[in-house]
Amino acid sequence: MPKAATVPEDEWRACLEGTARHMLLGRRTFGILPSDPRCKFCSIPFRGPGGFVLRHLSEKYGPWDKNPNLCRRCVIGLGSAEVMGAEVDVSFLFADVRRSSDLARRIGTLDFTRLMQRFYSSATEVLFDHGALLDKFVGDEVVGFFLPFMAGDEHPRVAVETAQALFSAAGYGSDEGPWIPLGAGVHTGSSFVGYISRGEASEFTAFGDTINVAAHLAADARAGEILITEAVGASLETEGLERRHLSLKGHELDALVITVDERGAAPAGAA
Repeated sequence: MPKAATVPEDEWRACLEGTARHMLLGRRTFGILPSDPRCKFCSIPFRGPGGFVLRHLSEKYGPWDKNPNLCRRCVIGLGSAEVMGAEVDVSFLFADVRRSSDLARRIGTLDFTRLMQRFYSSATEVLFDHGALLDKFVGDEVVGFFLPFMAGDEHPRVAVETAQALFSAAGYGSDEGPWIPLGAGVHTGSSFVGYISRGEASEFTAFGDTINVAAHLAADARAGEILITEAVGASLETEGLERRHLSLKGHELDALVITVDERGAAPAGAA
């Protein structure tokens, strides 16, 4: 069996930052074909005449099942190399259901399962709409991350906007109030991003201390709160926000607290 290609880390980094030469060439080439939406990596169209023609050439030109913002062709190409990642600036969003155990006991297992399915569906839609990669669902928690090639250079701000959109989708700010209690954490910094194994079935994910800090922020957030670090706050207007000192595992830091308006008082779990 031929040896898989080795992609230098600097080439991987250029891909993740959206500056790789072949990405720019592909965008110029496929960009002339109608129409949106397109693969965020190579710009092939998924709809319109261009999408119709490409889909009939190969099913690889269709959206990737795990994230419809990317095409299968790009994902297979990235996942077939031996060296499969690079260290790059990335932003992470963790959002989870507060007091989920109490909620499950109160409304019952079946209704709680339906509620979580609704949360998973809403979170997936919001993350994809904002250019995030869905890393995983872990119990009552959703994890998304934002790379420059998909979310742009202002990915910390985009991550916060995504968290706010997720709270809105959960009913925060509506007259009825939230149908599920959420807390979230957002942090940005350098992390290793890539595949943990080979092939199309490989998991595209991220590793490093940045993701751990984001997870701890979400764990400390109360219902209706988005906790962000100073690194994230540098891209936002933070005047007037509460500052809360946190003692996280291995970290002492001050978090900025974005409080989301609940408005109505409908009980969490209501349809």
